[in-house]
This record gives sequence, structure tokens and C-alpha cells, in this order.
Amino acid sequence: MVASESPSRQVLCPVAAALDVVGDRWTLLIIRDLLRGKSRFSEFRQSVEGITTTMLSDRLKRLEAEGIVDREFYSEHPPRAEYILTAKGHGLGLVVGALSSWGEEHCEHDLTLISRDCGHHVVPVYQCTTCDEPVPRSSVRIIEAG
Repeated sequence: MVASESPSRQVLCPVAAALDVVGDRWTLLIIRDLLRGKSRFSEFRQSVEGITTTMLSDRLKRLEAEGIVDREFYSEHPPRAEYILTAKGHGLGLVVGALSSWGEEHCEHDLTLISRDCGHHVVPVYQCTTCDEPVPRSSVRIIEAG
């Protein structure tokens, strides 16, 4: 669902709002692949197991409408496009990284999250935006904004 079509809620929860934009299996797997360097429709069709052509096309259009990807044509006849993450889209890397980290710990897997620079395993962390210090997961809470 596009954010402008979001349902009316009494509580403006950022988790619910984000799920309105990217909260289905296919969208997050497309973003995972974009973060892995894939950019073409055919690459997503091969990599995102079980997605239909219609569903993939729909999700890419929604991601473009939300400003998460830009579509750039590389062929006019026939028309062919690449999809590139915007800055807003790259911001979802932490979300996908957190899901990946959780999956590595609790599920069977054959992919892992590493640093491109050193090649070592990494995990997402919380950090205080004021103190600029790491915050343990056990200390993090979601509260009403004020």
C-alpha cells in the first residue's frame, strides 16, 4: 500500500506506517536484492523465489511511487529498465540487515551479513542520536513521541 493510501489510525505508529510501505514478503526481498547489487527485472525474477511477473511489476511500481527506487531505462527498443535504490531506499538496508541478523540466529540460512571492507560478520546496533553511543537492545523501548 502506498503511504498516501495508508489507513486512518488513532495511533501514528512508525512501525505500522513503514509496514504499509514495505510490509510484505516480496517488497523486502526485492530490497534485499537491490542491496546485493541486482537491478534488473530478470534478476529479481530469478532471485525472488515464487514471485509472479505481475507481482514483481506491481512491487517495483510501488517502490518507485514511494521514492524508494528510481527507474532508469537502458534500452528503448524494447524498453528495459534498471532499478536503483534512492537514499530513502538505502535507509531500508538497516531493516533488511536486522531481519537478516535475526534470521541467521534463529533460522536455517545460507547467506550472511558481512562488512565489504574487512569481510567479517556484522550485526546492526542501536545508537543514541544525542550521545552518539551504542545502546544495548535490552534498553530500547518504543514510546509515545512528545
